[in-house]
Parts: sequence; C-alpha cells; structure tokens
Amino acid sequence: MKLKGKVAIISGGAGGIGKETSFLFASEGAHVVVADYNQRLAEVTAKEIDGIGFGVDVSQRDQVDWMVNNVIDRFGKIDILVNNAGITMDSTLVKMTQEQWNQVISINQTGVFHCTQAVVPHMIQEGYGRVINTSSIVGRMGNFGQTNYAATKAAVIAMTQTWAKELGRKGINVNAVAPGFIMSPMTEKMPEKILNGMKEKVSLQRLGTTRDIANTYLFLATDDSSYINGAVIPVDGGLSI
Repeated sequence: MKLKGKVAIISGGAGGIGKETSFLFASEGAHVVVADYNQRLAEVTAKEIDGIGFGVDVSQRDQVDWMVNNVIDRFGKIDILVNNAGITMDSTLVKMTQEQWNQVISINQTGVFHCTQAVVPHMIQEGYGRVINTSSIVGRMGNFGQTNYAATKAAVIAMTQTWAKELGRKGINVNAVAPGFIMSPMTEKMPEKILNGMKEKVSLQRLGTTRDIANTYLFLATDDSSYINGAVIPVDGGLSI
C-alpha cells in the first residue's frame, strides 16, 4: 500500500474525480478525509471507505479552519492535501454576471488558497507534505465562454509554482494536474455530437476517465514523485500538444 498511514484531505471528495480519488487513496491505505460542499454526500462517501466526511464550503475560511482543526485533533497530522473542489458557471465575457465571476473565483481560486494556507503549517511542523492542486488545460489555452473558470485555473498554476518555491525547502512538494476532457456526470449529459467532437480533438481519440486523474493524484501523493515539485502535469490524452 503506497499511502499506508498517511492522512489525506480531498476537497470536492464526494463526486466525480474527487470520489474516485477518495476510493483510490483509501484502497492504498490512507486515512481519507472527504470534504465536500454537500455534507450528506461527503458522509456517505466517507462511510463507504471508512473515512471521515465533512460538509465544507472552501470559500468560507472559518469552515476550512474548523475541518483542519478536527483532522489534527483526530490524527495529529495531515500528509496530503488534494485541492479538487471546483465549479463552473459559464458565459461569454459580455454576458457574464458579477455573481458568476465571484462564485467561480471564490471556490476555484480562493478556496485553494484557504485550504492550503490552513493545512501547510501542520505540514511544516512535520517536515513533510504533498499538496496537489487541480488546474485545467483551459488555464493555459483558454476556452470559449469560460473567462472565470480559465482565470482561476491559470491562477492555480501560478500559486502552485509559487508555493513550490516557498515550501520545497520545508519538505513539502506542491504540484498541479491539468485535466483535459474528462467523462463526468456533467459531460455525460452532453449531446453525442458534442462528445464526438471533443473526442476528435484528442490524439488518443477518447475522453479521459476519473480514474485517469485519480491515478495521477496518487502518483503525486506518493514518494514515487519525491523529486517532482512545481510541475503542472497535463492529463488530456494529447489535447494540448
């Protein structure tokens, strides 16, 4: 087991990529903390993997601090943080509302800051940590109708590389994953014509799976990646080349 005895917090851990990661990390021996906006789903997911579930809005710092304090009280440490929570509220620039902008920024960007700043002091104390941030290919390529989302994912890349410089000397590796087109409950609702068009853009001619992303998270969470710091790993089937 690659994560035996490790304590891992996974934000957005009750659905899609986050849920897949929660199950994978648990199967590798980690004590998994499932943090999700939906408290019921967080608790259900945690129960399935013998973990702990918290209903947490990562945009609210007091909720994040409350969760982190509870985890420290129970386990005495936090080894891994996966900043996976994120939302989309798409619209073209001229139609985007202030609320759409604010909501996406608060979860996808400020939420990553909140969770990392709350967890890192405990990692520094232990002299060890793995912080894994979820970016996206649109953070480098942009995407029609996603001004807010693309901005947050570019910010995640910048934060990742900054924190890698600051925290590497403390024994903490900070890396990011940039998924491409991934099959999820959201994409499954798209018309088949749209899905086929997405596949045609990918050199591997398929959409990614949640397991593809979870496997990359696992690699970055283990000592197999101990000399990787500040990287942004595209998991997109060759879409961005």
